[in-house]
Amino acid sequence: MATKTLLDARECAATLNRLCCQLNEVHFPWNNSVIIGLQPRGTQLAKALIHLLKSQHGVDDVPFGALDITFHRDDFRRREEPLTASPNEMNVLIEGKRVILVDDVLYTGRSVRAAMDALGDYGRPTRVELCVLVDRRFSRELPIQPDFSGRRVDAIAEERVRLDWANDVPTILIESIPHAAK
Repeated sequence: MATKTLLDARECAATLNRLCCQLNEVHFPWNNSVIIGLQPRGTQLAKALIHLLKSQHGVDDVPFGALDITFHRDDFRRREEPLTASPNEMNVLIEGKRVILVDDVLYTGRSVRAAMDALGDYGRPTRVELCVLVDRRFSRELPIQPDFSGRRVDAIAEERVRLDWANDVPTILIESIPHAAK
């Protein structure tokens, strides 16, 4: 499996900081906004963004939740092995709030659709926005676009975009998928 680095840790740190600036510009003072990370990888990114908002941008409190979308996915019954769900950490109110869904990579859009379905179990936000670190632009199966994206990537179907987290800052890698693994 061939791997190439799309963004190293330094470049990702700058990208995360830029995303924080954009989020803060739109949502400050954060009293009517909530960040919801999609389990499992989106929560790691959401926590990194919240840490930066607090440490670098002087934001006091950012409401946060972690949402598992496993049983809202349209393909969860099509798998041969049983799926395991991550715990929801939805101790925040979203009714009447602006919700920012955070995920690591936007690919087909199916995870985001499942997240919007799952979000309905917790209330009705006034607005739902999407923040992703990587937007795989030409792979969309549903009409879903990010409001905030760190990097747009034109990866082919035989490539996987992966975030490798080390020291709380990711490196973005593109891996070629062997034909047997498809």
